[in-house]
Amino acid sequence: MSRFTDLFQQLQSGAISRRDFLQASLAGGMALPVALHAVAVTGQTPVPAADRPMVGVEGKERGSAGELRLIQWQAPTLLATHSAQGGKDNLAAALIMEPLTNYLADGTVVPNLVSRIPSVENGLLAEDATSVTYELLPDVVWSDGEPFTAEDVKFTWEWVTNRENGATSFETYDTIQNVVVVDDHTVTFEFSGPQPAWYVPFAGTWWGSIYPRHILENGNYDEFMMNPVGTGPYVLESFAPNDQVVYVMNENYRDRAKPYFERVLLKGGGDASSAARSVLQSGEYDLAWNLQVEPEVLQSMEEAGLGTVAVYPGSSLEHINLQLADPHTEVDGEQSSLAKPNPTLADAEVRRALAAAIDRDLIATTFYGEGEPAATNVLVGLPAMESSREPFTFNSDEAAAILEAAGWMLDGDVRKKDGVELSLTYNTTVNSVRQKTQAVVKSNLESIGVKVELKQTDAGIYFDSSAGNTQSYIHFYDDMGMSTANIDSPFPLSYMNRWYAGPDNANVPQKANDWGGQNLCRYVNPDYDATFEQAAVEVDPVASAELFIALNDFVIDDNVVIPLVQRAAEKLAVSNRLVLDNIAAGPFETIYWNIQNWTTSE
Repeated sequence: MSRFTDLFQQLQSGAISRRDFLQASLAGGMALPVALHAVAVTGQTPVPAADRPMVGVEGKERGSAGELRLIQWQAPTLLATHSAQGGKDNLAAALIMEPLTNYLADGTVVPNLVSRIPSVENGLLAEDATSVTYELLPDVVWSDGEPFTAEDVKFTWEWVTNRENGATSFETYDTIQNVVVVDDHTVTFEFSGPQPAWYVPFAGTWWGSIYPRHILENGNYDEFMMNPVGTGPYVLESFAPNDQVVYVMNENYRDRAKPYFERVLLKGGGDASSAARSVLQSGEYDLAWNLQVEPEVLQSMEEAGLGTVAVYPGSSLEHINLQLADPHTEVDGEQSSLAKPNPTLADAEVRRALAAAIDRDLIATTFYGEGEPAATNVLVGLPAMESSREPFTFNSDEAAAILEAAGWMLDGDVRKKDGVELSLTYNTTVNSVRQKTQAVVKSNLESIGVKVELKQTDAGIYFDSSAGNTQSYIHFYDDMGMSTANIDSPFPLSYMNRWYAGPDNANVPQKANDWGGQNLCRYVNPDYDATFEQAAVEVDPVASAELFIALNDFVIDDNVVIPLVQRAAEKLAVSNRLVLDNIAAGPFETIYWNIQNWTTSE
């Protein structure tokens, strides 16, 4: 038994505290992301990368598996990672673009476009974590045949951190102060101070993709978003935004034995139920993603015997964002402007009442099922960062009393204060589970005198990242908006960036930044921002965890978000045709991150 396994078992049994586990694991050489976050996500001892099974891979011929048919009911709008506003775009880009490193499900960082993971022991990571050096794989080329070099890495950092480009991944890369090209295949990142998350920039398919300098140094970004050049296993054959993407093998892919599927069809549109049905009942597709479908419905579909529902534990959050700016009044050409507070939700007591009035347990049990419990925090699935604050308690009487005490008095069936009616618009995507959740929330809130207008928007429009799309969740022209948020790395700084306003409120989506910010709720709290900035540089793992807990508590205590359900990392419908063990799903990567290893069971 390894020392780490013994420590982990002691933690599980309660024989040692979380703090003692962290300190002992790190003292023994365990990597921070594994010791602090990832084991907590899976509840299992990590499997070394070299030992991960790839059943069915050996002996397969490149391109021999024919066409892979994917159905992704939220269709992509663009194919460029650093401009993606929703997971649908990151997913579609992951077949073409690649990061330097990837995350296994347990949070372990593994090489992709580099020869090895930096460490103090191998001399690539500074002892004080102020710099890190990566050795790039030799002889890698872009899909157009041009060499992949350290200059591409530096260019990507320069592009992302140029505010004029409106990169949605800006905060992830802004931790790097300078990028030094040592030679064609060696690059060093220099940080302004000790960087606890030195491994996060250029890691993972959510935000880590590298852009080709030779394509973009003279502009052409609009064209690139629709037809990117990458180093991944596939290249684009055709793309119809908000409909479908067709990929073919990248003839210049570095592993000459992969990918195993010659072509990939990614079909968008519809809803989660129809996507699941197309795999489990009709057999038209091989895999359906993000099955936000009632448990009994999926179970009945499985009875056809054509496929399996696979659930992977995760740290995603189904939640309701509350809009603190006024979404119904235009100020200088934009709604939800920081210049005008929301006449109802700017009242902290109203938000507190809403939090107490919603029956999360009913929603989780009825619409999600086993493995997806009710949530009362925004940081979920990372027990090392689990807040000790008292969880929400569903209590309609208490919620009504809070509103009464705050001066919101019933006038008929709806409360008013100073002539303002307590009326809210509540928007989300078209989805059976979400519409049933909306119905529960509406009933809960109307029982305490809150008028609720339900709205539904097609997912392709709701998550469309175009600056001119006023129906998007980024513009957030409603009082309440429901969606899922994903923790994209074992160090959840970019996740907590959702409530960081930043200098001059630059992280708040607004006309001035082409709606490029991540702080949808328009939450401006100097104490939160100061804690966030401290968390970004704290290298002590215990202190780091405590800072993230504090960030969670700011958001929850201020009731900026109403957490609903801790969702699985992935809930997929997988046809019997695919080798399930090859699909290495986890909380920190898009589902397609290792698609070059997928193959058939035939």
